[in-house]
Amino acid sequence: MSLIQSSVQNVLAARARLGECPLWDETNQRLYWVDIYNQRVHEFDPTSGRDRYFDMDSVVSAIALTSSAQLLVALRDRLVFLNLQTGSIEHLCQIEFSHSDTRLNDGKCDSKGRFWVGSVSEVSGQAALYRYDPDSSLHLMETGLSISNGLGWSPDWATFYLTDSAQHKIFAYRFDAETGSICDRRVLVDLSNEAVEPDGLAIDQQGHLWSALWDGWCIVCFNSVGQEIFRVKMPVQRPTCPTFGGTNLTDLYITSASVGLSQKEIQQGFYAGDLFRLSTVSPGMAALRFLIRHE
Repeated sequence: MSLIQSSVQNVLAARARLGECPLWDETNQRLYWVDIYNQRVHEFDPTSGRDRYFDMDSVVSAIALTSSAQLLVALRDRLVFLNLQTGSIEHLCQIEFSHSDTRLNDGKCDSKGRFWVGSVSEVSGQAALYRYDPDSSLHLMETGLSISNGLGWSPDWATFYLTDSAQHKIFAYRFDAETGSICDRRVLVDLSNEAVEPDGLAIDQQGHLWSALWDGWCIVCFNSVGQEIFRVKMPVQRPTCPTFGGTNLTDLYITSASVGLSQKEIQQGFYAGDLFRLSTVSPGMAALRFLIRHE
């Protein structure tokens, strides 16, 4: 079974160090993405091919849309609003970590406008998952993680998915959309028998999970019970995160990384750090927006 309509295309020679968190804005038909270690938030226009960026004062790991001309941005240890017209920053929330090498990582908004964001730590088991609500409250949702990564929800909002890259696993939880609670964690996908790490993920309207395999040279598609359907070969060793975009949400955009690669590995994957796109049969789920308090 294949859900792919086209081969992988290189749409932006970004040469990012650690491209991540692509985010499609349906209203403006733009793709936002981040380069974590170059501390930049990017805005890509697929029609013109133009890419502009905003320099931040810290590593930037995740972004979310809002109803106004600003993005919610996760920096190393704080959440801020980035004004897309002026480039100005508004502080929202500081997050305290027990280890200095911990930072925020991947994040997404749920159906109630709450922002979920995880962390990554050099110390095994010291990363966590947080939920930031529109009333400015911060909630600790999961602990004992090492690299909290690719997350998302099933189309019926009954299941929450969370990746721990260091454990080579994608977990599934029961999700209560009204309360924003998760429970009954189980292992959905276990890739510990491979020398790859599941990274960011996207979910289509049929409930398939599309996961980028770090060091795997591919994107892998699983069904809702965790069975692998197929893999899409990538021209880069470290694809990092997919997201659905385009007019019909059938374009799968994929970020990638060059960080940590040797010169030989970069020569083998010359396009490391670039932005890619392929066409799919099944449309994806639209990115949701953070609910600003005054709305």
